[in-house]
Amino acid sequence: MWRQGAERACCGTKTRIALAFPLVTQQDVAAVEVVRGGVVECVHRARAAVTFPDGSSWTLGDAAFPTYPRSSLKPFQAIAMCLVGLDVTGPELAISAASHLGEAYHLAAVRSMLAGAGLTEADLQNTPDLPIDQAARIAWIRAGRGPEPVAQNCSGKHAAMLRTCVRAGWDPATYLDADHPLQLLVRETLAEYTAEPMTDPSVDGCGAPAFTTSLFGLARGFGAFAAATDGPAKDIADAYRAYPEYVSGTGHADLAIHRAVPGLVCKGGAEGVFAAGLPDGTGIALKIVDGSDRGRRELMVAILGHLGIRNDALDALATSPVLGHGRPVGQVRVVDGLV
Repeated sequence: MWRQGAERACCGTKTRIALAFPLVTQQDVAAVEVVRGGVVECVHRARAAVTFPDGSSWTLGDAAFPTYPRSSLKPFQAIAMCLVGLDVTGPELAISAASHLGEAYHLAAVRSMLAGAGLTEADLQNTPDLPIDQAARIAWIRAGRGPEPVAQNCSGKHAAMLRTCVRAGWDPATYLDADHPLQLLVRETLAEYTAEPMTDPSVDGCGAPAFTTSLFGLARGFGAFAAATDGPAKDIADAYRAYPEYVSGTGHADLAIHRAVPGLVCKGGAEGVFAAGLPDGTGIALKIVDGSDRGRRELMVAILGHLGIRNDALDALATSPVLGHGRPVGQVRVVDGLV
C-alpha cells in the first residue's frame, strides 16, 4: 500500500517517510521479476532503506532486520585504518576499500601497497581464490597458478590492514583477531557511522570480522561517507569517485553506477547487499533477501530514479537481458509500480 508522511518505529526512534513509497512492515517485498518469453519465471524479494539528511527515511520491507553488509562495510573499515596511520592515496586508497576482480592493475596496486610497508604476499591472511574477472582468471590459470590470497577480491583490504598495523606498531600476524586493536577500532568506527551498536562479530568470507547492522544503519553510514567534507572519509570517497575501476572492476555493477551518477559512492556486498551515498548526505541500502546478486543493480537504479536521479546511463542499467540460446528473450526488471 502507498503511504506518505507516515511514521514507523525503528531502533527506539520514529522516522518520517518523506516521499510516497510502498510501505510494507515486517515482511519482505516482491521486488524484482525475471521474465522469459513474457512469463514471470522467478521473483526476488527485497528490503531497502533510504535515509535523508534531515533525519527522515523510507523503507521497503523490514529495513530494521539485522543484516550482514559484508563488503559494503569496506569504506568504514578503511576509514578506521586511515585514523591510525594508513598512508596510501589514489588507486591504492581506493583498493583498500574494494572488492576487486583480480585484474592485472588491481594486483599491481595490492603488491605496491604491501611492498611500501616492507611486506609481501606471504603476509596476506585472506582466503585464497582465483581472480573473478573471466579474462584475468583464464590468464592466471594459463600461467599455472591456483587460488592465492593476492588474487582474492578482498586482498586490497587485507594489504591495507597489514600496512596499517606496521604504521601503528601493532602485530600484523594477528590482524584478523576480533580483539586486535585494529578490529576494535573498526568496530567503533562502524558504530559511529551507522549510529547503531555493534554486536560480537562472526567471520566474513575473507577471514575478517563480520558485523551486522540494519539497512537503516548502513544507509546512514553511506550518507555520511558520501557527504564528508574532510578527514579520511572524504579522502576515501574522493578515491572512490576518481578511481571507481579499483573499487570493483571491468563490467561490474558498482563501476557502472559510479560512472553514471557523478558524486555518488557505492559498494556492493555478498548475499545481495548494495549500498550507495549521495553528496547531499542521502544514503541508500538494499538487500535481495535470497542473497542473489541478480536484481540488486536494477533495484538501486529504480530507487535512484524515484529520488529524481535519472539519465541515459542509468536507463541502460534499469534492466538486464534474460538469454535463451545466447539471445535476449526476456529481462530482469523491478516490479512495476514498486517505487
